[in-house]
Amino acid sequence: MTIYLPIAEMPVSILMVLAMGGAVGLISGLFGVGGGFLMTPLLIFSGIPPAVAVASVTPQIVASSTSGALSYWRRKQVDFKLALCLIGSGALGALLGAELFARLGSTGQLTLVIALSYTAFLATIGGLMLNESIRAMIRNRAARKRGETVYAGRRAGMHGWIHRLPLKVRFRRSRLYISILPVFGLGLTISFLGTLLGIGGGFIMVPALIYLLKVPTSVVVGTSLVQIIGVMGIATVMHSVASQTVDVILAFILMIGGVFGAQVGASMGQALRGEHLRALLGILVLAVGLRFAFNLVVPPEDLFSFTVLNP
Repeated sequence: MTIYLPIAEMPVSILMVLAMGGAVGLISGLFGVGGGFLMTPLLIFSGIPPAVAVASVTPQIVASSTSGALSYWRRKQVDFKLALCLIGSGALGALLGAELFARLGSTGQLTLVIALSYTAFLATIGGLMLNESIRAMIRNRAARKRGETVYAGRRAGMHGWIHRLPLKVRFRRSRLYISILPVFGLGLTISFLGTLLGIGGGFIMVPALIYLLKVPTSVVVGTSLVQIIGVMGIATVMHSVASQTVDVILAFILMIGGVFGAQVGASMGQALRGEHLRALLGILVLAVGLRFAFNLVVPPEDLFSFTVLNP
């Protein structure tokens, strides 16, 4: 069964879009990421114009993240104070990202920027995450053989230069007393990239919270999902106003599949260890980045295209 997408100006299979939404929703709930880093490339690889894919994924990210966040909230695994701080600075990043998105679209450079950005960010971050998680698994296995204690999260006294910055705020749920400056910096930067590329930013936010701010793994996933809900909600409004590229029909079908998938993923995530989750996420991120790199070097089927630019 097919349906016509008015903004993308093309027919698509409803079952295919539902399946993509469900699969990415499952990943969202499992890893605490918005899933846009996978959904946006899937739509682009399926023939959806990049501008429409990026903008239409943002409301789907909101829906699937909300579904997953509810599961973690019921288990009291969300630091709402930390999430609100990230959303506050993320609002500015979303505004800047939507403005740059509209400007690149008007000059015809948006597709190239999206492809290059995905290749660079996903390949780099995926490789780093995979390397770290493999090292963690090797260390933990060696520690178990020696009968030593395996630390699944942050050890007491583990502080870096970030924890010596001024303007400190206490986050009780995360058991942190840190400067608000790196929190605002993370929220601004990741939200800017998320709005520009159509990604929730969770695949960057989750490791950043764990390794930079030393947030306990038990609350990272739920907190990341709440932050994604706020920022991607703002991004959806900005894309609708600034570039008018949100395809409501496509977004709605993706939402239906994403909501159900996120619930399943949130339940599955409780059964896996933190380093195993990070390894799986690293493999996914790296694979998508390499797929974009492959597309950049392979000659396209149509060597020439015509685009009408707005004066």
